Amino acid sequence: MAKNLLIVESPAKARTIEKILGEDFEVRSCYGHIRDLEKEDMGIDLKNKYKPRYFVPDEKQKVVRELKTIAKKSGEVWLATDEDREGEAISWHLCEVLGLDPNTTKRIVFHEITKPAIQSAVQHPRTVDMNLVNAQQARRILDRIVGFELSPVLWRKMSMKNNLSAGRVQSVAVRIIAEREREINAFAAVSTFRIEALFTAKDISGKNVVFSAEGRKFSREADAEEFLKSCTNAKFAVTDIQVRPGKKSPAAPFTTSTLQQEASRKLGYSVSRTMVLAQKLYESGQITYMRTDSVSLSETAMENLKSEISNKFGRPYYQQRAFKNKNESAQEAHEAIRPTYMENMSVEDADCRRLYELIWKRTMASQMADAELEKTIAIIQISTNKEELKASGEVLKFDGFLKVYREDKDDDEITEDEHQEGMLPPLGLNQLLPLAEINATERFSRPLPRYTEASLVKKLEELGIGRPSTYAPTISTILKRGYVEKRDKEGMIRQFRILKLKNNIISKLGSQETTGAEKSKLFPTDLGLVVTDFLKLYFDDIMDYHFTARIEEEFDEVANGKLAWNIMIDEFYLPFKKDVDNTIEKAERISGERELGIDPVTGKKVIARMGRYGPMVQIGEQNDEEKPKFAKLKNTQSIETINLAEAMELFRLPRILGSFEANEVSVNIGRFGPYIAHDKKFYSLGKEFDPYTISFEEATPIIVEKRVAKEQRTIKVFEKEKIQLLRGPYGPYIKQGLRNYKIPKEKQEHVEGLELNEIKAIIEDVKANPPKRVPRKKKSS
Repeated sequence: MAKNLLIVESPAKARTIEKILGEDFEVRSCYGHIRDLEKEDMGIDLKNKYKPRYFVPDEKQKVVRELKTIAKKSGEVWLATDEDREGEAISWHLCEVLGLDPNTTKRIVFHEITKPAIQSAVQHPRTVDMNLVNAQQARRILDRIVGFELSPVLWRKMSMKNNLSAGRVQSVAVRIIAEREREINAFAAVSTFRIEALFTAKDISGKNVVFSAEGRKFSREADAEEFLKSCTNAKFAVTDIQVRPGKKSPAAPFTTSTLQQEASRKLGYSVSRTMVLAQKLYESGQITYMRTDSVSLSETAMENLKSEISNKFGRPYYQQRAFKNKNESAQEAHEAIRPTYMENMSVEDADCRRLYELIWKRTMASQMADAELEKTIAIIQISTNKEELKASGEVLKFDGFLKVYREDKDDDEITEDEHQEGMLPPLGLNQLLPLAEINATERFSRPLPRYTEASLVKKLEELGIGRPSTYAPTISTILKRGYVEKRDKEGMIRQFRILKLKNNIISKLGSQETTGAEKSKLFPTDLGLVVTDFLKLYFDDIMDYHFTARIEEEFDEVANGKLAWNIMIDEFYLPFKKDVDNTIEKAERISGERELGIDPVTGKKVIARMGRYGPMVQIGEQNDEEKPKFAKLKNTQSIETINLAEAMELFRLPRILGSFEANEVSVNIGRFGPYIAHDKKFYSLGKEFDPYTISFEEATPIIVEKRVAKEQRTIKVFEKEKIQLLRGPYGPYIKQGLRNYKIPKEKQEHVEGLELNEIKAIIEDVKANPPKRVPRKKKSS
């Protein structure tokens, strides 16, 4: 009897499921999407209700051929692609390509790859849900239209190379980052003086301990000093003690976005790395489906959690909880991300272990008891001025879920006053407290921090923009296109003042702190800022948060069968196309130009603007008799914030450092970054060197080192033909101009003996038969 063919998306998933189903099923992978929209004319028939035109890409031809061959020999074909809209669309595309009827072909879904879940799915198959397919198709078509229509507008209206592109969700994500950057640049820090008094009292063992109490803030140094003066010779008495019970409750189990956020905070993972590892865990049967915005847990999972918590920690630690989604449209999957077997506290795979353990702890904590606290607040009155100080302490009476897990916070959720409260010593009413000292310390207000990948996901989710499957690709795209960059920012030294009252004497001290340091934050590039401004000016709907969120809601309506996908596209496209045509016709070219001042030497105007190869500074104008001078901005500089002095510093290049081997050594910045020039040869500079500060003594060893390295890897050089035969990390290769050509294996052993005519033949052969790209094993959008 012929086997059943079950098609899934990845080979790892196929291997896991084949072990479960046994001999009756042959499980094969389609490696994600097998069809894509044609490139020509968008791949969409705009005059025929936006009918898409699909094709099978070259890298998927072999996969499709194999699946067709096996399908013909099989008794029945089953589709088991992922349970979200992308997965549903892949199942439909498989029907189209393999000649299957989507109305009768068996389609199974499951939230976890376990034996009970897979067997249950096989016993309860359904057919392809065309509403979900249409929702995915609508998103794909709408995004293709936006990209194909907007990108040429940017090419025409910006003085850049024709590699600019725009996307619907991506453009809004860049806007969020750009607006935060401008808020930070416009922020003016305000200083206040915070009062902190240190007292001594005996603890429960009779030892003297020091504890602190805080007073009100003062906006001026003079007021803070006046307050300290009024505290000289004062008595400090406890006038009120409040003891209040408190509690902390656990967070809900992970959704896609909360997993991405917490993995970033606790593990330092990027959003894309988190999703790669989560996919690996899912496909190996370790966790439930990882693209979900649901926080619910199945009844089976709840029973397992009750048993595990009670056995590991005791019955008092268990508390059943049912979490509800804040997002009413949550429907990408029907369960939160959790381990498939709660008894497994860890996994063997070293790469996945930390993420799995994070998921295990979060899931366990979600069904554990509240942490019980006791908070003590003591009010201390100052006899000489009737001002009050407040001392507070916190005691953990029962750890509850904190025994397993504590959720981290983003930078913008941590307040200036937030600190870890310790225990207070035993205090009594009317107790007089010996004063050690009172400090009035200058503190500065802080702007909201720049976004991390995780906090950007949180913001997108709050605004209702995107869905679990789109967060990671959105961030990857804006980084790849150069609209945003992820980098660290060095802090700056800032001076601050301290007024100290000790032994009834006031002293004034100065100190310093590092402020503004940030790690792995998202910064808009000048290109991102200029494109954002242009799109906001001419395509306000595309850049509007509420409009973009409304589009997401309409996709949901299509998925629920409440809205026809082509009607939705029509309502969007007609006004959008008018904006495109109007912009091409009437909008002026943009460069993000900003006037900085006048060059003190030439008297010419100095401007910062976008150039063909990025942000730059220009002295003079195109219509001047003398050609303008140009200088590239440093990576840490921006058109919006650079000043005249910083701009003029950039024109110090090229710098002549000295003479080496009777030839001049200079340093400059070119298209591909900073370099050293010597004897008509060029040597790239590493990131550890600054072309504006590198010395002659530092430059000459680089020349020698790189020259030796090049000699060691050079086999032959044909100067006239500009051909080099070189050694590389993966073996010998040919370089002609800027292109590299692989040498066939059979000729690599005797590469030193290759003649010019043989090398030319290899080049021509590679040009005639270019190597095919290896197909990607991930979903394409």
